[in-house]
Amino acid sequence: MLSLIGLFIGAFPLALAQDLPDDFTTGPIISDYGPVAEVAGAEAIPLDAEFRIAFDVAAPAEDGGLNRSLVSAARFINMHAAAGVHPEKIHLALVIHGRAVRDVADVAEGASETNAPLIAALIEQGVEIHVCGQSATYYGVTSEALLPGVRMSLSAMTAHAQLQQSGYTLNPF
Repeated sequence: MLSLIGLFIGAFPLALAQDLPDDFTTGPIISDYGPVAEVAGAEAIPLDAEFRIAFDVAAPAEDGGLNRSLVSAARFINMHAAAGVHPEKIHLALVIHGRAVRDVADVAEGASETNAPLIAALIEQGVEIHVCGQSATYYGVTSEALLPGVRMSLSAMTAHAQLQQSGYTLNPF
């Protein structure tokens, strides 16, 4: 059974969604991923709030499941939209490196088949997905193998530096 602490620290495979308390639902933006709960008494988010957040993704999906960090990005979008932030004010970028590069490319030993619908939903919402070219080269992932909409960067360090220069902050989760 998934602990409540695990719900808040990371995301989880959609297959476990039936184990969630009734308070958790997906949507309102990404309907099949990123379950969130309304939080009574939470601080109000200012009406003019705009988010530019970069997620650092190095951990691969476990056992062919969904990549937890990709689900976290969907959670971020759903959570803030449900709290009243207009989706056009939510700008996310994922910087994929390490073994996680196989989760966003059509390659052996990866989980891209499982993650492809989630990646498509994120890209449809304007989420940028950058792959570290150094990690990709190490793991034999070519630009041609990347799923539609996923971009190859020179490195994760380069992608993070460029995102930071564009006003993105690093999400620590």
